[in-house]
Amino acid sequence: MPLEALTSTAPSFPSFRRQNPTTLSCHVSFDVSGLNTRRNRTTKVTAGSKVESSSFPLEKKRKVVEHVCLLKAKKFLSDEDEKDMLDYLYTSQYQMRGIVAVSLGRISDDNVENYTHAVFMRFQTKEDVTRFYENPFYLKVLKEHVMPYCHDLVNVDYESEVEDDMIPIFRKGEEFNYGEEFVHLFAFDDSALGAPVEDALASLEKLKKEFPSLIVQSTQGSNFNLSSKEYTHAVVTRFRSSEAFEIFVGSTEYRDVWRSKFELITRKTLPIHFSVDPVGKEVM
Repeated sequence: MPLEALTSTAPSFPSFRRQNPTTLSCHVSFDVSGLNTRRNRTTKVTAGSKVESSSFPLEKKRKVVEHVCLLKAKKFLSDEDEKDMLDYLYTSQYQMRGIVAVSLGRISDDNVENYTHAVFMRFQTKEDVTRFYENPFYLKVLKEHVMPYCHDLVNVDYESEVEDDMIPIFRKGEEFNYGEEFVHLFAFDDSALGAPVEDALASLEKLKKEFPSLIVQSTQGSNFNLSSKEYTHAVVTRFRSSEAFEIFVGSTEYRDVWRSKFELITRKTLPIHFSVDPVGKEVM
């Protein structure tokens, strides 16, 4: 993919080194000084954790724009080069406005498309995403610190809604400091675009709201990236732990929704997930 197809110049901010070179979760807002740090605790989840309420109280919604980038790293990528790539991708958020949350990491399992790393970013508006793709600093990061280590990538952008509150918008606080990020890309049949796809996604959203002990937040939407139309839709879900992720995707309820709503209308699908750890605060 041409480099031009990949990304508001803003004042520079300090950059930070991540504690774990392969996974991270970062939250950017107007005041990031109050970010929580990880506590020594375990999250207990069970297959019977289904309830009829969401993770946050029912409130009015706010639109956000989600950006997903999947990378295919070269076969002999060293730990040092991987760390360099992920650190530069992470700290690029401090050089431009509009990014309100970031998580990225090494994909946990093999996948049919052989993607190795994933980047998730949340923006306030579509215009912010457009400026992001065109930002000279980000283009330089791609040219000097990403593409030397990767031979392919795919971008997906979609508009969604979250609760109109600081914690869910900025993915800030204890619940978002760690967990498992599940990115699921879909290419639906053209004949299904419209009511069948909307019904399938609504059924999945409804199911996820019944498992707040497993799921922190989930968004979904139609891909509007005109330069990357391989996938038509995307769903990003933050699970409380890898155990919570395994319980949900292995549940009878999830399998039933997949078989009854998705299987017959999906031309292609790519599910990937990666672990998220807190970000460190050591200046690079």
